[in-house]
Amino acid sequence: MPPNLRIALRFLTARKRSMLMSLAGIVFGVGFFIVTQAQTSGFEDFFIHTILGTNGALRVEYHIQTSAEPDAPAAPPGTRVSSDGSIQDPARVAAAVRQFDNVSGVALVLQSEVDIVSSAFAAPARIYGVNLDDQLAVSDLGRQIIRGDLADYRRAPNGALLGSTLAEWLHLGVGDTFTIEAGDQTRRYRISAIYETGIRDIDKERVYLHLDEARSLLQRPGAASYIQVSLFDPDRAPEDARRIQTVIQHTVSSWQQREKSWLEVFRALRVSSAITVSTIILVAGLGIFNTLALLVMEKTKDIAILRSMGYTRHDIARIFLWQGLLVLVLGAVLGCLLGAAGTWGVSRLPIRIRGIFSTDSFVVSWSVWHYVEAVVTASVVVVIASLVPARRAARLEPGDIVRGTAQ
Repeated sequence: MPPNLRIALRFLTARKRSMLMSLAGIVFGVGFFIVTQAQTSGFEDFFIHTILGTNGALRVEYHIQTSAEPDAPAAPPGTRVSSDGSIQDPARVAAAVRQFDNVSGVALVLQSEVDIVSSAFAAPARIYGVNLDDQLAVSDLGRQIIRGDLADYRRAPNGALLGSTLAEWLHLGVGDTFTIEAGDQTRRYRISAIYETGIRDIDKERVYLHLDEARSLLQRPGAASYIQVSLFDPDRAPEDARRIQTVIQHTVSSWQQREKSWLEVFRALRVSSAITVSTIILVAGLGIFNTLALLVMEKTKDIAILRSMGYTRHDIARIFLWQGLLVLVLGAVLGCLLGAAGTWGVSRLPIRIRGIFSTDSFVVSWSVWHYVEAVVTASVVVVIASLVPARRAARLEPGDIVRGTAQ
């Protein structure tokens, strides 16, 4: 063991209680920092997963006029928006989108506002005409079914999928029938399954029908309101949206653009929680500063002896920096263990959330960066807290200490 480290350990034992209090502050500060970041990041990741599993990574909608990239897939000629707002030649637009390497799925969607009438109640809703296989490729619809069976929906031309909130409002269950009124068209459908995305605004209004049936009901053969696209790498959505939009001459919005406000809310919560919990580490840093400053005052004679033995100012500074480093390392290790245990414990706590997503327990994110950020924050505070007393100790002169004039 280096002599400077051995002396630092002996100095630390001179004020055990104060150092233990500072150590506890570092441990709890690092641990709480990790737990809060795991929670906020976990809910943000879960929200993103819910959005991608419901509305897709990209959405292709309105026709625009732009120049095509020379090295990109050819844009389908003659595509434009019709007077009723649907994309003309949607199959050709979808085929062009499928040529991009990051695209994992493409689905045509025809939507319209309708009225739903059950035996007891009526409610406004939106029908979404989809091809089931394509929709399963761009969404988590298959995993969102809570009652009923998609196989029944696939076999039944008049089958429908209802959101859980809408079904509850209308007092409908699997196998029940209801009527859809769309303009001068009135048709009866049977509920094949009930789904729940956890997003209340979707679950209270969205009704899935077969695409051909929706086109027949709305009297819009071959129409599509938009094209939903899933990506292998959703983080590339903004870049892919720009490329695809340039090529197919239709507006393409990424999920980051559509959900910008919610993403900013989660980012603000993450920063706010980090700042709040960092105050614990800051208080611990002040405790370390106070303890080391008192040690400098108490150990002036020891410092004079060490200087007389040939220890340089740098050696004296290192002794006090070693004390701060020892507290930091032990506090960071124990804090990370506490953070991991706390994160695991929080993930087991029951909580029922229904709104922007659906979960029955706390959602956490296991990321090494939470631990890195916590340790870096603690390191900055402890180094600053240790540096000032260390510099003061290094400036002490043996002669001044003997004469009692050391400052």
